[in-house]
Amino acid sequence: MVFLGQFTLAATLAMSSPWWENYDQKDNYRCGDRSEILLERNEAQASLIFGGARSTLFRENREAPGERYANGTMKLILLGDEMTVEQFPRSITCIRTDEV
Repeated sequence: MVFLGQFTLAATLAMSSPWWENYDQKDNYRCGDRSEILLERNEAQASLIFGGARSTLFRENREAPGERYANGTMKLILLGDEMTVEQFPRSITCIRTDEV
């Protein structure tokens, strides 16, 4: 699997989640110098959209700080304006640029 840092904003904006998933929060994040990721989320799950690909992650209920989502291959941690995406063995931190 190709890591997130190799995808572009144009492909990210071309996708969006279906209306029935009812994501009430949508934010853009910048990762490094170029990569942009769209994160759509609600109380139960999140959809990470990047480079024409989508990953759905489900909310974890943990005592650790921040909101946490995960699936079998990826973890997502939201803390303030920072989003950390962990995809073993790599980790990338992104900064929220705006709300969609």
